[in-house]
Amino acid sequence: MIRRSIQDSIQKLLFKGKVIILYGARRTGKTTLSKALLAGFGDEARYINCEILQYRQALETTNTALLNDFLGNYKVIVLDEAQSIPNIGLTLKVLADTRPDIQLIATGSSSFDMAQSVSEPLTGRSRTFTLYPFSLTEISQETLPVDWDARLENMLRFGMYPDVYGQPEEEALEELRDISTNYLYKDVLQFNQLKRSDLLFKLLQALALQLGHEVSYNELAKLLGENHHTIRNYIELLEKSFVVFRLGSFSRNLRKELSKSFKVYFLDNGIRNSLINNFNPLSQRDDTGALWENFCVTERMKLLHNQRQFPNRYFWRTYDRKEIDYLEEAGGRLSTFEFKWNPNAKVRKPAEFFETYPNSSFEVITRENYRGFLD
Repeated sequence: MIRRSIQDSIQKLLFKGKVIILYGARRTGKTTLSKALLAGFGDEARYINCEILQYRQALETTNTALLNDFLGNYKVIVLDEAQSIPNIGLTLKVLADTRPDIQLIATGSSSFDMAQSVSEPLTGRSRTFTLYPFSLTEISQETLPVDWDARLENMLRFGMYPDVYGQPEEEALEELRDISTNYLYKDVLQFNQLKRSDLLFKLLQALALQLGHEVSYNELAKLLGENHHTIRNYIELLEKSFVVFRLGSFSRNLRKELSKSFKVYFLDNGIRNSLINNFNPLSQRDDTGALWENFCVTERMKLLHNQRQFPNRYFWRTYDRKEIDYLEEAGGRLSTFEFKWNPNAKVRKPAEFFETYPNSSFEVITRENYRGFLD
């Protein structure tokens, strides 16, 4: 079993008076990680699947006597898929306040639903983590770096979901179709009572085809025959359910800098490719550059999160089309990056940016040097 990077960080926080909240898309391995965290506690640990009706009903109360009767004298308790419990935040607050001897770990596949009901009641009482599909750092445990290059094309084509990574091509495709059809959008549709599943899928296809490019709510709305408020709401829900994420534009000093635009990236290349039903080899594609950019930006996000680093992250572009793929801002310093699949591609640094922000670094990330950036 591949050990997840955040496991050590979570274990260091156990019995420090904090409820552990573990978010992540379905099928990213939250249950497996939760059970790994419980493994060292033997009979003092209890796992509860909150999607089972009888458990959900037992945890819908804030009556401490009823909660104590149900939970018993266990030392560590996992509440898996805790977003299924109405007002879960109040339940967790009561338990955190009245049972400090118990270490609670609550997982949720829909951060938007849990966050709305958890953040305020648990203010100061919780620590939050997100479990993504496998990262390069995690798979390096069972793969020599020299073998990464051989697997790199498959990562760009099929992604990094635990049940997909390393599988033969036919099995990887079956798993991706299963995840896309039966799991990935379930929470968006269920917890927000969205009536337009057709619009959701068409929006995802449109975002998949615009990968690596700036996105406009108005243009998407016009394309899909909807108003821009609906499009914005759907993208926010997809982001909060770990399907996509947005990267805003960096703008400080230049009038020509775009200030309100953004890009949308997919948290997994395999999911993106499944939306457009294109798993062709890279030699037969015209979107390899976009796949490489999506892969690098997403893997960098995983690495930073797993290391508990949270810099500001952007892209940069001007109205006259000068651009930089990716920026990080931390400690008053800007680090900038361009992503090129072809190591021999010519890259021109936008002089205007570095004249305006003279202490910024610049690096081109290719398939020959990506390991230092992503692992």
